Amino acid sequence: GSVGFTSANRIVGQIYTASAEVSSFFKLHTINTQLTQHNIELQAENQALRSMLQKVMPDSVLSTLSLSLQKRGYETVPCRIINNSLNRPDNYITLDKGKADGVEPEMGVINGNGILGIVYLTSEHYSLAISLLNSKSSISCKFKQNDYFGYLKWKEEDARFAYLEDVPRHALFQQGDTIVTSGYSAVFPKDLMVGIVDSISDSKDGLSYLLRIQLAADFANLDDAVV
Repeated sequence: GSVGFTSANRIVGQIYTASAEVSSFFKLHTINTQLTQHNIELQAENQALRSMLQKVMPDSVLSTLSLSLQKRGYETVPCRIINNSLNRPDNYITLDKGKADGVEPEMGVINGNGILGIVYLTSEHYSLAISLLNSKSSISCKFKQNDYFGYLKWKEEDARFAYLEDVPRHALFQQGDTIVTSGYSAVFPKDLMVGIVDSISDSKDGLSYLLRIQLAADFANLDDAVV
């Protein structure tokens, strides 16, 4: 009787186990559907949070940068970019602030990521700035870690890149180094973010380096700025 009871329990247990496995198998479809839906909702929520963060971070950085410049004795005028071009040989940026707001020609334009251009013309309430993506633009820049410098120019190729010319052969740098404004002109203060060294080549005459710079500012996605 003991042997029979034990065997019976073993058989019943095996049947219950098999039954549970079959039941679980058929429930998997429902569970997977629920998990997939939950995953989609989490991805959507994550994307929404990323979008909010991308919007908030540049604004926060721009505000901090503005305060920093004011402490250094510069007057700043917050503005919005209402028009911007990318694919022309000479690109311009239109701002919603002008003479009435204190904006004048030869003032620098920046956002939370880096420098954007220089004010060229002003009316009472609007301004036109020469973008970095302009054949007329030439900005004095240097390496963040030392004072070797060159001139940033655009080659009409890609809105993500510009070229640092006339970098001396004895300059010490490497790919990935940060490029900032030199402060050698009255337009931009020293050490404003410009971009990073993307690639290194020789100038046409071989007397200096020609560096391709990945610009810090995303010119395809401009909104708020400071003059």
